[in-house]
Amino acid sequence: MTLLNPKTERYEHLDEKSREIMLKTIDFFEKKGKTKLVDDFNAKEWYSDFLDFVKENKIFYTLLTPSEYGEEGCRWDTRRNCDFNEILGFYGLCYWYTWQVTILGLGPIWMGNNEKVKKKTAQMLKEGGIFAFGLSEKAHGADIYASDMSLLPLGEGKYVAEGGKYYIGNANKASLVSVFGKNSENDEYVFFTVDSQHPNYDLVKNVVSSQNYVAEFALNSYPVTDDDILTTGREAWDSSLNTINVGKYNLGWASVGICTHAFYEALNHASHRNLFGKFVTDFSHIRQLFMDAYCRLTAMKLFALRASDYMRSASAEDRRYLLYNPMVKMKVTTQGEDVINHLWDVMAAKGFEKDQYFSVAAVDIRGLPKLEGTVHVNMALIIKFMPNYFFNPAEFPEIPARDDATNDGFLFNQGATKGLGKIQFHDFNIAYNSVDLPNINLFKEQIEVFKEFMTQATPDADQQQDIDFLLIVGELFTLVAYGQLIIENAGIKKLDNDILDRIFDVIVRDFSKFSLQLYSKPSATDKQMEICMRMIKRPNINPDQFNTIWEKYIISQKDQYEMNP
Repeated sequence: MTLLNPKTERYEHLDEKSREIMLKTIDFFEKKGKTKLVDDFNAKEWYSDFLDFVKENKIFYTLLTPSEYGEEGCRWDTRRNCDFNEILGFYGLCYWYTWQVTILGLGPIWMGNNEKVKKKTAQMLKEGGIFAFGLSEKAHGADIYASDMSLLPLGEGKYVAEGGKYYIGNANKASLVSVFGKNSENDEYVFFTVDSQHPNYDLVKNVVSSQNYVAEFALNSYPVTDDDILTTGREAWDSSLNTINVGKYNLGWASVGICTHAFYEALNHASHRNLFGKFVTDFSHIRQLFMDAYCRLTAMKLFALRASDYMRSASAEDRRYLLYNPMVKMKVTTQGEDVINHLWDVMAAKGFEKDQYFSVAAVDIRGLPKLEGTVHVNMALIIKFMPNYFFNPAEFPEIPARDDATNDGFLFNQGATKGLGKIQFHDFNIAYNSVDLPNINLFKEQIEVFKEFMTQATPDADQQQDIDFLLIVGELFTLVAYGQLIIENAGIKKLDNDILDRIFDVIVRDFSKFSLQLYSKPSATDKQMEICMRMIKRPNINPDQFNTIWEKYIISQKDQYEMNP
């Protein structure tokens, strides 16, 4: 399991056409060069050069068109898209963002019932089109229950749309915008498409100061017909949430890409900087920062890859992905913030310099936990799975690594977005009992005490209404599922046991940190506080292991990657 090095990665797990897309994309950015890349970021330059490249090579068409609507090589392949996500994150979040909001805009189309729009969309993708997702509104944000966008029926399959949308990426250039609203006659939800270049489409302004165009727009007596309607009623509601299920997964991969590039830059800088007669990488605290950054980043990638296997293998009978998917969004992205924090303590003032990629990374990494539903929203979702996860496991066939070149059709046929509390999972102990490593064994002890917390010191009615309290409980739960998939993928990838054990050194410390936070909550009872103190553990200390990882996996990457100037 290695970090992405764009100058040596060959993507041998992909078919020839997919491999060509990845390598061409890397070549585009390396030819662009670091100076131009960072200058465009600082100048907030719209990325027309990248979109021209995408159009010329039919990249979005190939990667985002389901196989039944595209030519040979077209498919929606989550594993393949992970690679593209990582590359775009590696070079700059703005390039990833236009891809991400295109994915969101396509979701209601591919999930809808309108074959005419689907065929038109495939042609637009082939011609280099980008797409947008018109869900959020200025007054309501992510509260889609309260949508004010209205569609007034006029009869004979004609309608007029009135209302505004806010924080809509790509809305300046989108071939189609998938707009969520309500039928003003019967108050039913509806998804329909509009053209961002139509005269009744008012592009109010860009609401952010960045390379991206994140729009406020208004539809003023915008004409709509049945040919533009994607879904209505419950189907429209479900497609809004199911689209986010697909799209929010990508955010973790953007974090992985950003952190990987920042890791190389920080390591190259520190290993060549001599202070007080020593190289910066010879200081013990710097080595600890790099160790934690490397372990967190490796864990992020292991988890996100394994979550892809569950997404690709999902079905109406196996919806475990609905736990792992939001964790890629909220856990991997917040871990990304931790990685950048560690590396910034290494980079120090250098991290602010305008010619460094790191200055871009330090800004961009903050946005990912706050998009496609905040961390808090996703944590509230995740907590619903906790009882069945711990106390009511079911039997499932083992999920293999899924890098096969197939179309992930189920993602556009996920069904109703309800019944989350009934979803079952396989026994997490299967993974934890498959390895015998000191820090994993310590973490298993912490898990057992946490289960005691849930059965013997269950949050009371008031605590269950206290989001601040439940968020910490959710953090503890999340670490258990996070560790589970990391162990599963470590076995698949044959990860060095030293690295796996060191990852759990970090997890044991994080679990202890959240346990102390829960202990400190004003509403915590004496029983809860007593149990929380027993959840706090010191990780196993192994200096030889630390030094082995440092020499073999961290300092050995010095000067292994530097972006072309």
